[in-house]
Amino acid sequence: MQRFFRSPRFLEIALPIAAVLIAFAIGGVLLAALGANPFEAYWVLLSGAFGSVNGLTATLTKMTPLLLVALGICISFRGGVINIGGEGQIIIGALASTALALWLRDLPGWLLLPLTLLAGAVGGAVWGGIAGVLKARLNVNEILSTVMLNAIAVQLMNFLLRGPMLDPDQIAAGTNIAQSEALPRSVWLLRLAPPTLLHAGVILALVLAVLVYILLWRTTIGYRIRTVGLNPSAARYAGMPVPFYIALSLTLAGAFAGLAGAVEVTGVQHRMLEGLSGGYGFSGIVAALFGKLHPLGAIPASFLFGGLLVGANKMQLTVQVPSALITAINGLVVMFVVASEVYVRRARRRAGREAAEASLVSDTDRASAEVTAGEPQTDSAQLLD
Repeated sequence: MQRFFRSPRFLEIALPIAAVLIAFAIGGVLLAALGANPFEAYWVLLSGAFGSVNGLTATLTKMTPLLLVALGICISFRGGVINIGGEGQIIIGALASTALALWLRDLPGWLLLPLTLLAGAVGGAVWGGIAGVLKARLNVNEILSTVMLNAIAVQLMNFLLRGPMLDPDQIAAGTNIAQSEALPRSVWLLRLAPPTLLHAGVILALVLAVLVYILLWRTTIGYRIRTVGLNPSAARYAGMPVPFYIALSLTLAGAFAGLAGAVEVTGVQHRMLEGLSGGYGFSGIVAALFGKLHPLGAIPASFLFGGLLVGANKMQLTVQVPSALITAINGLVVMFVVASEVYVRRARRRAGREAAEASLVSDTDRASAEVTAGEPQTDSAQLLD
């Protein structure tokens, strides 16, 4: 029984759950320090996210961009590169999809909608690909480049929404609110449960999660991405173009984040406006890590953290605590999940060493037995002679 509880398989399941519980325990201490009842606050959070139809649909709506970003994070992290640029890639994808939908508004919806989503994915891919090429060709640290590209994307958005893309109705009214013109209804994603905000993008995200799993574990490209991430030297020795797959990993991650921006524009906001990214670029990293960087594991992880975002808003209104506390809890979850992953890796290495030692001892005993069995036996008569 003790060996079972120390096994890597058990620890891989139990430690992330323990990480969440520890993070919530520390969050409870912070709530108590703010003068709130932790049990009441957490009950409001859970009931707000999962306790009603409206809560569940809101959670699924929040889950959609989180899952799309998390899928890109799974690809980039498996490829050995760290994508912190999800926020900027979401913004660029949303800008690209908005610009194309407004430019080609006269096209029929069956053609304009896929083109709009594709424009978002391409915009995010270009933004992620910049960091990928810099990493692959010039060995520029991808963390620094993606963070700086986030800032550039925000400034580009501010310029466009206050200039070329500003809503003409805002100009006529003299309000000049930083937002674009409303998208044509032909590109609005289908609402699955009116009058809630739940839209068909959640189905697209779930389908893509399965496709990313197939890409990473059932195709040659996915195998090479994972090989480059695990051991670039071995991949290079095997003849794989390591710089290409590094750039490809960040490009694909950017494409998924850009698609998240396009889905948010076409499914929820129906126009481009400031603050559209909503922190999904960073929360998606948390969801991917909690899902063990596995596309299918990212589905429940994104659902959980989408619920936290929804419940945080209700908790703020009901218990009068800052919703930023949820951001702190997310950070705690990341910290403990990463720590648990390190512990699991050590446990896995320890189990491997123990298995190797046991195998070596078994082989040694077998060889000794074979030597003993092959030696000639000397009886007492031979000794007397």
